[in-house]
Amino acid sequence: MLKVGAVPGLTRRDFLACGAVSIAELGLALFVRAALPDAGPPRVRDFRELGKTGMKISDVSFGGSRLRGDEDLVRHAFDRGINYFDTAAGYTGGDSETTIGNALKGKRDRVYLTSKTETTGTTSRAEMMRALEGSLGRLQTDHVDVYFNHAVNDVARLSNPEWPEFVAEAKRQGKIRFAGMSGHAGKLIQCLDYAIDHKLVDVVLVAYNFGQDPAFYQKFLGSFDMIAIQPDLPRVLGKAKAAGIGVVAMKTLMGARLNDMRRFEKPGGTFAQSAFRWVLSSSDVDALIVSMTSQGQMDEYLGASGARIVASADLALLGAYVAMNSSTTCRFGCDACESSCPAGVSIADVLRVRMYAEDYGDARMARDEYSGIGEPATACLSCATQACAAACPYGLSIPKLTRSVARRFAT
Repeated sequence: MLKVGAVPGLTRRDFLACGAVSIAELGLALFVRAALPDAGPPRVRDFRELGKTGMKISDVSFGGSRLRGDEDLVRHAFDRGINYFDTAAGYTGGDSETTIGNALKGKRDRVYLTSKTETTGTTSRAEMMRALEGSLGRLQTDHVDVYFNHAVNDVARLSNPEWPEFVAEAKRQGKIRFAGMSGHAGKLIQCLDYAIDHKLVDVVLVAYNFGQDPAFYQKFLGSFDMIAIQPDLPRVLGKAKAAGIGVVAMKTLMGARLNDMRRFEKPGGTFAQSAFRWVLSSSDVDALIVSMTSQGQMDEYLGASGARIVASADLALLGAYVAMNSSTTCRFGCDACESSCPAGVSIADVLRVRMYAEDYGDARMARDEYSGIGEPATACLSCATQACAAACPYGLSIPKLTRSVARRFAT
C-alpha cells in the first residue's frame, strides 16, 4: 500500500486538497467491520458521568438544532435509550424546544434537558431570565438540567457580571441545575480558559472532531509539520476534565457529507460511526450530541455507542473523508481568514451556512443562519480584489465558495 507521507514532493496542501490521494491509497480495501458486538436493535450501550454533575448521560445523545415538529423522532430516541436532549431557544424558531416538550411529556424524571441563550457583554439578568422562562414554557418543564451561554466567541460575554449573577439566581429558584457555555469559533480556547479559571461553568459544549486534530493527519503524513487547528483544544479539554467540568462534543462529523462515503462503508463501519468512535475514544470527552433527522439515521449513529477505542479501519475511513472533502470544508475554530476581507464579510460564518445547505442538505436552516449574519456575502459578488483568496491555510477557494452562498441566498 502506498504511504502518503512517503510520496516524494507531496505537500500537506496536496493531501488536504483531496485530489491527489485515492481511496485505495488510504487502505479502504482492507476495511473490516469495527468491533462492537451485535446485541439486538441499535440502542445506547454506555452512559457516562458528565463531569461532577452526577448526571449519567447517553454517550451518543440527541441534538435538536434541526428538529421541527417530529415528536415521533424524539420518542424513538427515548425508546432507544437516549436520555440527554440538547436544544436552544433559537433552534428552528423555538419549534425544537416545543417538539421536545410535547414528545417527552410525562417522561421528565427519566431524561436530562438542556437549552441555551445567546447573550452579549451588556445583556441584563432580567433579559436572561425572560429567555430562560420562555424555554421552560416551550419545554413544559420547571427546570433545565444545563443552561448554556450559547455560541460564545467573545470573553466579554463571559465577563459580563450579569451572567454569573443570573446563574446564581436561576439555580436558587430551581430553574437550572447547572450552567455551561458552548462554542466553536476562533476564540474558543480563550473563552474556555476564562470560563474554567473563573469557575463560570459546570459543563462545556465544544466543536471537536478528527478534522481539528493534527495528530490525526500525522498518521497519514509521517513527519510533515501539520497546521494546528485549535492546537490548545486538547490542553483546555484536559483542564476542564481535571476541574470536574463535563465535556460534550458537537460538530463531530466535519461537515457531515455522509452520502459521499456510502460506497466505502460496511455494516457496523460507517463513516459516522467511525467519527463518533474517534470522539468517544478521547478520555477528555464525556459524550457527544449530534443532530438526528430520521429514525434510520439515529439507529446508524447509535451503532457507535459503547465505543472506547478507535480502530485502524476507522482511521482509514476518516482519512478518506478528509481526502474527498478537505477542499470545501471550513475548519471550526481556525478563523485564519477572519480579517482578510476589506468589506468585513464574516467568511467563517458564510462557509458554515454553505455547510448547512450543501453538506447537511438543510436549505431552511442555512437560510435562517444566513439572515442572522452581520455582514452577508453580497459584497463577494462584486469583489475585484479577492483579498481572501490566499487566506485559507488549507487551500479553500474562499471567493468561489462565498460567491456560491451569496448567489444561492440573494434576496
